[in-house]
Amino acid sequence: MSSVVEMKNITKIFPGVVANDKVNFQLEKGEIHVLLGENGAGKTTLMNILYGLYQPTSGEIILNGKNTVMKDPNIAIENGIGMVHQHFMLVPPFTVAENIVLGQEPKKGMKLDIESANEKVREISAKFGLMVDPQSKVQDLSVGIQQRVEILKTLYRGADILILDEPTAVLTPQEIEEFGIIIKKLASEGKSIILITHKLKEVMSMSNRVTVIRRGKVIDTIETSGTNTDELAELMVGRKVNLTVDKLEKEISDNRVLQVRGLEVLDNRGLEAVGGVTFDVREGEIFALAGVDGNGQSELIEAITGLRKTKSGSVTLAGSDITGFSAQKVIEQGVGHIPEDRHKRGLVLSHDLAENMILGYHYKEPFSKNGFMNYDVIHDHAKKLIEEFDVRTPSENVTAKSLSGGNQQKAIVAREFHKDLKLLIAAQPTRGLDVGSIEFVHKKIVEARDQGTAVLLVSLELDEVMALADRIGVIYDGKIVGILDRKDATEKKIGIMMAGGTLEEGGENDERR
Repeated sequence: MSSVVEMKNITKIFPGVVANDKVNFQLEKGEIHVLLGENGAGKTTLMNILYGLYQPTSGEIILNGKNTVMKDPNIAIENGIGMVHQHFMLVPPFTVAENIVLGQEPKKGMKLDIESANEKVREISAKFGLMVDPQSKVQDLSVGIQQRVEILKTLYRGADILILDEPTAVLTPQEIEEFGIIIKKLASEGKSIILITHKLKEVMSMSNRVTVIRRGKVIDTIETSGTNTDELAELMVGRKVNLTVDKLEKEISDNRVLQVRGLEVLDNRGLEAVGGVTFDVREGEIFALAGVDGNGQSELIEAITGLRKTKSGSVTLAGSDITGFSAQKVIEQGVGHIPEDRHKRGLVLSHDLAENMILGYHYKEPFSKNGFMNYDVIHDHAKKLIEEFDVRTPSENVTAKSLSGGNQQKAIVAREFHKDLKLLIAAQPTRGLDVGSIEFVHKKIVEARDQGTAVLLVSLELDEVMALADRIGVIYDGKIVGILDRKDATEKKIGIMMAGGTLEEGGENDERR
């Protein structure tokens, strides 16, 4: 194989932090090369330099044997580089074709030639096995299909080198499998692909080579066929990582902290998203909701946490009816919430990290008195949480939006675990986290459970559900179709119910409490 990209001695210094430190990276034609590293290790920064979003402090980029200065993304696109970012950049009301051709529209006279655009999208879609309807509106598509649209955008612009930043972070297990097939098809057609990820199973199944970055420096580049998940985890973190969850079996209390009864919730279109859901979460128990994304999990959690009105039914916390409470009142009852969308629900991105780390109790002493914020106390509090939860940041004074996605998630987790909780609702709590951080968050969730906190875990990661849960409820089409004790649960049983099927064994779908 021949090199299509060489990055030599790339250094990038931001105020107070060296993001990349003399990094060397090489991509060969037709390979799938993973950039692996902890949150904030410098992976995305390195790729933003290759894509022209950042300028390196020093170092050089060689494309197809030619020294190239990436002044901006337009230069990268002209040189056949496309980038799909972790947070998609699509216009929801536009169709697939309109999004793909945006900025490079085929014209018929002065007007957009939409038929030509649709035909071009169909052609590229079929060639690479992406199978997307060009006339569908993006707002009606699943996250997995939206990602295909982003990939099609890069291919439409002639990309031969694709950079995919955390491409599986928001995908279901089925979509991840389909994604793996798609990128292997792209590589077989001569495309060269860089994946930024921390999911080790995907590294092993999808890539040819892996470059590990830790704290801005390259630790090693190795053939995927010659390594394993344990070795990769240790290279990432710099120590041995326990990839299994240490959780002692315990007798679960009969004290029902959360009781949800006959809950019906509508989505944003006024259609039923949650249809008569009933379940309990007990003191000192981790109750996990498993299901394919889009089956009512989001609306259910929003209803419980006061972010969405209920149509009917009730929510009771420690014996008190909290149905219809505002989000603030729910928090005041002792509910912590790690939201699935950290940008929309978890952070005020334009505010500094210290302010974000007291959201929800910012108006209480010692952080506030008589309407005035006590910033000395706020900053001391933030520094303690940053150290305890290893949030990688130059300081607590930077804005939340300047942190990597994984470190934003760690900041939210730190804030919620600091509260005096009766109930912790953890929705996708390890989304975007590296293996070391996942190990830490899992340990914290188990500690909370062991200290008597009721935990409602909502996760698309079946491995996470199986590792943490004491009981597992499966949600499908807005309804809980079965509840299993962990000891009775298998991936096969849960998978059948997640797809809308039922179990032949008697009794397992009947228990709701």
